[in-house]
Amino acid sequence: MQTTTQDVAVEAFLPSPRPVQLIDPTGAEVTQEGTRRPYAMPTADRLQDVWRHMVLGRRFDLQATALTKQGRLAVYPSSRGQEACQVGVMRSLTTRDWVFPTYRESMALVTRGIDPVEVLTLLRGSAHCGYDPMKHRTAAQCTPLATQLVHAAGTADGLRRRGEDSVALGFIGDGATSEGDFHEALNFAAVFDAPAIFFVQNNKYAISVPLSKQTKAPSLAYKAVGYGMACEQVDGNDPAAVLAVMDAALRHCRGGSGPFLIEAHTYRMDAHTNADDASRYRSGDEVTAWLDRDPIARLEAYLRARGLLNDDQANAVRQEAEALATDLRDRMNVDPQVDPMSLFDNVFSQSTPQVEQARAMVRAELDADQEEGR
Repeated sequence: MQTTTQDVAVEAFLPSPRPVQLIDPTGAEVTQEGTRRPYAMPTADRLQDVWRHMVLGRRFDLQATALTKQGRLAVYPSSRGQEACQVGVMRSLTTRDWVFPTYRESMALVTRGIDPVEVLTLLRGSAHCGYDPMKHRTAAQCTPLATQLVHAAGTADGLRRRGEDSVALGFIGDGATSEGDFHEALNFAAVFDAPAIFFVQNNKYAISVPLSKQTKAPSLAYKAVGYGMACEQVDGNDPAAVLAVMDAALRHCRGGSGPFLIEAHTYRMDAHTNADDASRYRSGDEVTAWLDRDPIARLEAYLRARGLLNDDQANAVRQEAEALATDLRDRMNVDPQVDPMSLFDNVFSQSTPQVEQARAMVRAELDADQEEGR
């Protein structure tokens, strides 16, 4: 038998037996019991702030989906239903923290304060990234699964070595936890005590593959334990719980205790992207059941019951959301003028012979087209 000291150390890594929840789907406060760590209800100001940004985020998401149907975007992965994760995480981080998003984090990036048109540039096909990653401390949206977590772990280690009080957070979906880069990133971050947060949005499907075909683990959070990393699972449709768990993870990382993994149990209400037919792998009844767990309605019920939100305030925020959508629609209806040669910019910090060869080939083809008057 091993010593009890080792047993206690393992105990500290484990997630709560049930996802942390502070507000239930009806808007009622949930009494905390049985969680691995104490989680306090966030202040009223923070909850009001998150509700406002979730309303803005959902309107942005709906408008982006509409732009796809109008041919203004090549593809759009909706995050409708995942507002508590997208907004709660961003409203917990500071501007000095780094973010490594996937292609589904457009709402999160808008919440971070990045221009919505710049956020959609990649999905529009105009450039590899429409915003300045260094200015916003936000890496370009990543399409390959889990590769951004390796970057997050490395950046977190760099921040620690520089003595910065910052963390690097990487978003990931449930399907990407099966990728090799996921495991390499966790192992690196744990070994070097890197202040990294790995935020898993378990929305139940990796495109069409259900979670039951993805893993036999009792919870995706448990995958962190094998690497000696603290973790937690949270109701991802409860904005208050997401804030509280994020607060705990940030204290853990900023206190020098190494990385932290959060599994947020949520649901993707729309299809994987506009190119996916979700009706082929899930039932309408399943989707309808999740409507009752809507994160915006849940927090709104909580705030209204306590006199923290009234009709005038709610209407003002919804008008703000409509103005955001109108501005986005107007600006996205203007075709950008893109220099084809910009395709080769920012590929590497120092260009390679292969990139230069490709650049010369495209340049020659463009020159030939111009000579022929095409």
